[in-house]
Amino acid sequence: MNKVIVITGASSGIGAELARQAGAKGAEVVLAARRQAELEAAAARSGSEALAVVTDATRRADMERLRDAALERFGRIDVWVNNAGRGISRPVSELMDEEFDEMMRDNVKSALYGMQVVLPHFKERNAGQIVNISSGLARLPVVPFRSAYSAAKHALNALSASLRVELQQAHPGIMVSVVMPGVVATDFNSKALGGADSHSLPWAQSVEDATKVILDVIENPRAEAYTQPATKGEVERYYRDVAAFETEISARFKQLPRDGAPAPRLARG
Repeated sequence: MNKVIVITGASSGIGAELARQAGAKGAEVVLAARRQAELEAAAARSGSEALAVVTDATRRADMERLRDAALERFGRIDVWVNNAGRGISRPVSELMDEEFDEMMRDNVKSALYGMQVVLPHFKERNAGQIVNISSGLARLPVVPFRSAYSAAKHALNALSASLRVELQQAHPGIMVSVVMPGVVATDFNSKALGGADSHSLPWAQSVEDATKVILDVIENPRAEAYTQPATKGEVERYYRDVAAFETEISARFKQLPRDGAPAPRLARG
């Protein structure tokens, strides 16, 4: 894979695994995150030329510095993956102002900064791909206590689609892709505000399998992908009858969980 790939949120989980898999295929990877020790360890597993850049994705200046470091080392950027983010377990009725603001900052503004800082480089070349890591919760209200996180991912999907349309005529060589994982066996849920461990959930997708889908979107660019094939069918079912779907979900949450545990997966059919 002859690509230079920048990945935010790359010190663990999906970001670190994406760097490892891409590096194993020959890509030059630039890993960005706030935790230096973990970031450098992930870079060491991602190829001899992997570059680790300590970055706070919620700061525009840091994202600009990340772009400049990648260009200085490799001379170009082919793919920019906005993977940094954070979850929360709080129903709408209990959300605090600062919690909602934090979700928008960590999940939406961080990706907006990434898109905006790399776009001039992509436009100059009329080539490049932005990959925004969203969530199945951007389409399905299956976990009501993930309300603000879901709202942030809805916003990220909307920004991605709007940018895709904006670029289509003048810069057709630039692709904006959205990948929507479901529950993945990483530390993401345990690091969420009020979160819980997802490693032991029987329906959690392995980080290796989820990441393979992201890598496939890079190798075969397209607008959207779900890491779990069944999610697309659930989304189609939701939009066929929103009321019936939401009634089904509501019945599973007669009392909202207080421990932030992820909801059971939907029955298929």
